[in-house]
Amino acid sequence: MKKTQGIDFHIQELDSMKKYPQALYYRGDTSLLKRRKISIVGSRKPNQYARHKTQELAQKLSNAGICIVSGGAIGVDAIAHKAAKASNTIMVAATGLDKHYPAINSKLIEDIQNAGLVMSQFKDTSPSTRYNFVIRNELVVALGDILIVTYADLNSGTMRSVEFALAQGKEIYVLAHRIGESEATNKLLSEAKAKPIYDIDEFVSAFYDKNADLEKSDEFLEYCKSNPTYDEALAKFPSRVFEAELSGEIEVKNGKISRL
Repeated sequence: MKKTQGIDFHIQELDSMKKYPQALYYRGDTSLLKRRKISIVGSRKPNQYARHKTQELAQKLSNAGICIVSGGAIGVDAIAHKAAKASNTIMVAATGLDKHYPAINSKLIEDIQNAGLVMSQFKDTSPSTRYNFVIRNELVVALGDILIVTYADLNSGTMRSVEFALAQGKEIYVLAHRIGESEATNKLLSEAKAKPIYDIDEFVSAFYDKNADLEKSDEFLEYCKSNPTYDEALAKFPSRVFEAELSGEIEVKNGKISRL
Protein backbone atom coordinates (compact mmCIF):
# COMPACT_ATOMS: atom_id res chain seq x y z
CA MET A 1 0.00 0.00 0.00
CA LYS A 2 1.25 3.49 -0.84
CA LYS A 3 2.33 5.77 2.00
CA THR A 4 0.94 9.20 2.71
CA GLN A 5 2.97 12.05 1.26
CA GLY A 6 2.61 15.80 1.25
CA ILE A 7 1.84 17.76 -1.91
CA ASP A 8 4.58 20.35 -2.28
CA PHE A 9 3.42 22.05 -5.49
CA HIS A 10 0.74 24.64 -6.21
CA ILE A 11 -2.61 23.42 -7.56
CA GLN A 12 -4.07 26.30 -9.54
CA GLU A 13 -7.67 25.10 -9.30
CA LEU A 14 -7.58 25.52 -5.53
CA ASP A 15 -7.10 29.26 -5.83
CA SER A 16 -10.88 29.42 -6.16
CA MET A 17 -11.26 28.32 -2.54
CA LYS A 18 -11.89 30.86 0.18
CA LYS A 19 -8.43 30.06 1.48
CA TYR A 20 -5.77 27.88 -0.15
CA PRO A 21 -5.18 24.76 2.01
CA GLN A 22 -2.34 25.03 4.51
CA ALA A 23 -1.45 21.38 3.91
CA LEU A 24 -2.41 18.70 1.41
CA TYR A 25 -1.66 14.99 1.69
CA TYR A 26 -2.00 12.26 -0.89
CA ARG A 27 -1.63 8.62 -1.75
CA GLY A 28 -1.50 7.73 -5.43
CA ASP A 29 -0.85 9.36 -8.77
CA THR A 30 -0.67 13.17 -8.69
CA SER A 31 -0.43 13.32 -12.49
CA LEU A 32 -4.25 13.08 -12.44
CA LEU A 33 -4.27 16.65 -11.15
CA LYS A 34 -3.05 17.73 -14.59
CA ARG A 35 -6.06 16.18 -16.29
CA ARG A 36 -9.31 17.94 -17.07
CA LYS A 37 -11.56 17.24 -14.09
CA ILE A 38 -15.27 17.24 -13.29
CA SER A 39 -16.71 16.89 -9.78
CA ILE A 40 -19.75 14.64 -9.24
CA VAL A 41 -21.57 14.60 -5.88
CA GLY A 42 -24.96 13.70 -4.50
CA SER A 43 -27.05 11.86 -1.97
CA ARG A 44 -25.94 8.82 0.00
CA LYS A 45 -29.34 7.33 -0.87
CA PRO A 46 -30.09 8.15 -4.50
CA ASN A 47 -33.06 6.52 -6.20
CA GLN A 48 -32.57 3.83 -8.82
CA TYR A 49 -32.83 6.28 -11.71
CA ALA A 50 -30.11 8.51 -10.22
CA ARG A 51 -27.87 5.53 -9.52
CA HIS A 52 -28.11 4.35 -13.11
CA LYS A 53 -27.61 7.79 -14.65
CA THR A 54 -24.72 8.64 -12.30
CA GLN A 55 -22.98 5.46 -13.39
CA GLU A 56 -23.59 6.19 -17.07
CA LEU A 57 -22.50 9.81 -16.79
CA ALA A 58 -19.27 9.11 -14.88
CA GLN A 59 -18.32 6.22 -17.16
CA LYS A 60 -18.87 8.18 -20.37
CA LEU A 61 -17.03 11.25 -19.06
CA SER A 62 -14.13 9.01 -18.02
CA ASN A 63 -14.09 7.33 -21.43
CA ALA A 64 -13.94 10.81 -22.95
CA GLY A 65 -10.74 11.56 -21.03
CA ILE A 66 -12.22 13.41 -18.05
CA CYS A 67 -10.96 12.64 -14.54
CA ILE A 68 -13.84 12.27 -12.06
CA VAL A 69 -13.57 13.91 -8.62
CA SER A 70 -15.77 13.01 -5.65
CA GLY A 71 -15.74 12.50 -1.89
CA GLY A 72 -15.68 8.73 -1.41
CA ALA A 73 -19.00 8.55 0.44
CA ILE A 74 -21.57 5.81 -0.06
CA GLY A 75 -24.21 6.49 -2.70
CA VAL A 76 -23.50 8.88 -5.56
CA ASP A 77 -19.81 9.40 -4.68
CA ALA A 78 -18.95 5.70 -4.71
CA ILE A 79 -20.94 5.09 -7.89
CA ALA A 80 -19.07 7.89 -9.68
CA HIS A 81 -15.65 6.64 -8.53
CA LYS A 82 -16.38 3.06 -9.58
CA ALA A 83 -17.81 4.04 -12.96
CA ALA A 84 -14.75 6.18 -13.76
CA LYS A 85 -12.48 3.28 -12.72
CA ALA A 86 -9.87 3.67 -9.99
CA SER A 87 -7.13 4.81 -12.38
CA ASN A 88 -9.13 7.84 -13.55
CA THR A 89 -10.61 9.22 -10.38
CA ILE A 90 -9.62 11.52 -7.53
CA MET A 91 -11.15 10.96 -4.12
CA VAL A 92 -11.01 13.67 -1.46
CA ALA A 93 -11.10 12.24 2.06
CA ALA A 94 -12.43 13.82 5.26
CA THR A 95 -9.94 11.93 7.44
CA GLY A 96 -6.25 11.15 7.52
CA LEU A 97 -5.30 8.85 4.64
CA ASP A 98 -4.28 6.03 6.98
CA LYS A 99 -8.00 5.60 7.63
CA HIS A 100 -10.58 4.30 5.16
CA TYR A 101 -13.85 6.10 5.75
CA PRO A 102 -16.53 4.96 5.34
CA ALA A 103 -15.34 1.43 6.15
CA ILE A 104 -17.83 -0.08 3.70
CA ASN A 105 -15.85 1.60 0.89
CA SER A 106 -12.47 0.40 2.17
CA LYS A 107 -11.73 -1.74 -0.90
CA LEU A 108 -12.72 1.08 -3.26
CA ILE A 109 -10.52 3.55 -1.38
CA GLU A 110 -7.58 1.16 -1.45
CA ASP A 111 -8.04 0.64 -5.20
CA ILE A 112 -8.03 4.39 -5.80
CA GLN A 113 -4.93 4.85 -3.63
CA ASN A 114 -3.12 2.23 -5.69
CA ALA A 115 -4.27 3.22 -9.19
CA GLY A 116 -5.73 6.74 -8.91
CA LEU A 117 -5.38 9.52 -6.34
CA VAL A 118 -6.72 10.07 -2.83
CA MET A 119 -6.21 13.51 -1.28
CA SER A 120 -6.89 15.06 2.12
CA GLN A 121 -6.28 18.23 4.08
CA PHE A 122 -5.89 16.09 7.21
CA LYS A 123 -2.71 14.37 8.36
CA ASP A 124 -2.60 10.67 9.21
CA THR A 125 -4.49 9.60 12.36
CA SER A 126 -6.99 12.48 11.96
CA PRO A 127 -10.50 11.17 12.74
CA SER A 128 -13.71 12.07 10.93
CA THR A 129 -15.57 15.02 12.42
CA ARG A 130 -18.69 16.79 11.22
CA TYR A 131 -16.77 19.88 10.09
CA ASN A 132 -14.15 17.81 8.23
CA PHE A 133 -16.80 16.89 5.68
CA VAL A 134 -17.53 20.55 4.99
CA ILE A 135 -13.81 21.15 4.40
CA ARG A 136 -13.70 18.05 2.18
CA ASN A 137 -16.65 19.28 0.11
CA GLU A 138 -14.99 22.61 -0.70
CA LEU A 139 -11.90 20.83 -2.01
CA VAL A 140 -13.99 18.43 -4.13
CA VAL A 141 -15.78 21.36 -5.76
CA ALA A 142 -12.62 23.40 -6.32
CA LEU A 143 -10.81 20.62 -8.17
CA GLY A 144 -13.47 20.24 -10.87
CA ASP A 145 -14.07 22.51 -13.83
CA ILE A 146 -17.79 22.18 -13.11
CA LEU A 147 -19.99 20.54 -10.47
CA ILE A 148 -22.58 17.87 -11.28
CA VAL A 149 -25.19 16.99 -8.65
CA THR A 150 -27.11 13.88 -9.65
CA TYR A 151 -29.48 13.63 -6.67
CA ALA A 152 -29.99 15.73 -3.53
CA ASP A 153 -32.67 16.32 -0.94
CA LEU A 154 -33.49 19.71 0.57
CA ASN A 155 -31.17 20.68 3.45
CA SER A 156 -28.79 17.83 2.65
CA GLY A 157 -25.02 17.95 3.04
CA THR A 158 -24.73 17.97 -0.73
CA MET A 159 -26.15 21.49 -0.75
CA ARG A 160 -23.03 22.73 1.02
CA SER A 161 -21.13 21.65 -2.08
CA VAL A 162 -23.57 23.69 -4.16
CA GLU A 163 -22.92 26.73 -1.94
CA PHE A 164 -19.19 26.32 -2.52
CA ALA A 165 -19.72 26.02 -6.28
CA LEU A 166 -21.76 29.22 -6.35
CA ALA A 167 -19.13 31.05 -4.28
CA GLN A 168 -16.36 29.80 -6.59
CA GLY A 169 -18.23 30.76 -9.74
CA LYS A 170 -18.50 27.16 -10.95
CA GLU A 171 -21.22 26.07 -13.34
CA ILE A 172 -23.60 23.56 -11.77
CA TYR A 173 -25.36 20.81 -13.70
CA VAL A 174 -28.07 18.46 -12.45
CA LEU A 175 -30.05 15.53 -13.78
CA ALA A 176 -33.68 16.17 -14.65
CA HIS A 177 -35.96 14.54 -12.04
CA ARG A 178 -39.68 14.07 -11.59
CA ILE A 179 -41.64 16.30 -9.21
CA GLY A 180 -41.16 15.12 -5.63
CA GLU A 181 -37.79 13.50 -6.32
CA SER A 182 -34.40 15.12 -5.76
CA GLU A 183 -36.19 18.24 -4.59
CA ALA A 184 -32.98 20.19 -3.99
CA THR A 185 -31.78 19.89 -7.59
CA ASN A 186 -35.26 20.68 -8.89
CA LYS A 187 -35.18 23.82 -6.72
CA LEU A 188 -31.81 24.80 -8.20
CA LEU A 189 -33.32 24.52 -11.68
CA SER A 190 -36.35 26.61 -10.73
CA GLU A 191 -34.01 29.31 -9.37
CA ALA A 192 -31.81 29.16 -12.49
CA LYS A 193 -28.78 28.26 -10.35
CA ALA A 194 -28.13 25.05 -12.28
CA LYS A 195 -28.45 23.72 -15.80
CA PRO A 196 -30.22 20.43 -16.61
CA ILE A 197 -28.65 17.40 -18.28
CA TYR A 198 -31.26 15.88 -20.57
CA ASP A 199 -29.02 13.95 -22.96
CA ILE A 200 -25.87 12.41 -21.44
CA ASP A 201 -24.16 11.73 -24.77
CA GLU A 202 -24.73 15.30 -25.91
CA PHE A 203 -23.49 16.63 -22.58
CA VAL A 204 -20.33 14.50 -22.62
CA SER A 205 -19.52 15.48 -26.20
CA ALA A 206 -18.96 19.06 -25.06
CA PHE A 207 -16.11 17.90 -22.83
CA TYR A 208 -14.67 15.24 -25.13
CA ASP A 209 -10.88 15.01 -25.17
CA LYS A 210 -9.85 14.03 -28.70
CA ASN A 211 -6.64 12.48 -27.34
CA ALA A 212 -8.54 10.14 -25.01
CA ASP A 213 -9.14 7.38 -27.56
CA LEU A 214 -5.53 7.42 -28.67
CA GLU A 215 -4.29 7.04 -25.13
CA LYS A 216 -6.91 4.47 -24.26
CA SER A 217 -6.05 2.33 -27.27
CA ASP A 218 -2.33 2.33 -26.46
CA GLU A 219 -1.88 -0.61 -24.09
CA PHE A 220 1.74 0.30 -23.44
CA LEU A 221 0.98 3.85 -22.27
CA GLU A 222 -1.79 2.54 -20.04
CA TYR A 223 0.70 0.04 -18.60
CA CYS A 224 3.19 2.82 -17.87
CA LYS A 225 0.71 4.51 -15.53
CA SER A 226 1.53 1.77 -13.01
CA ASN A 227 5.19 2.93 -12.93
CA PRO A 228 6.75 -0.42 -13.91
CA THR A 229 10.48 -1.02 -13.73
CA TYR A 230 12.44 -0.48 -16.93
CA ASP A 231 13.29 -4.19 -17.15
CA GLU A 232 9.65 -5.25 -16.70
CA ALA A 233 8.48 -2.90 -19.44
CA LEU A 234 11.29 -3.93 -21.76
CA ALA A 235 10.37 -7.59 -21.38
CA LYS A 236 6.68 -6.91 -22.06
CA PHE A 237 6.97 -4.24 -24.78
CA PRO A 238 10.53 -4.47 -26.19
CA SER A 239 10.02 -2.16 -29.18
CA ARG A 240 7.64 0.37 -27.60
CA VAL A 241 9.95 1.28 -24.71
CA PHE A 242 12.61 2.78 -26.95
CA GLU A 243 10.05 4.40 -29.22
CA ALA A 244 8.15 6.05 -26.37
CA GLU A 245 11.33 7.21 -24.66
CA LEU A 246 12.59 8.88 -27.84
CA SER A 247 9.23 10.55 -28.49
CA GLY A 248 9.06 11.90 -24.92
CA GLU A 249 5.94 9.94 -23.96
CA ILE A 250 7.68 8.32 -21.00
CA GLU A 251 10.52 9.11 -18.62
CA VAL A 252 12.99 6.60 -17.19
CA LYS A 253 14.33 7.55 -13.77
CA ASN A 254 15.99 5.38 -11.13
CA GLY A 255 15.09 2.28 -13.08
CA LYS A 256 11.35 3.10 -13.14
CA ILE A 257 9.15 4.31 -16.00
CA SER A 258 6.72 7.22 -15.64
CA ARG A 259 4.06 8.33 -18.13
CA LEU A 260 4.56 11.97 -19.17
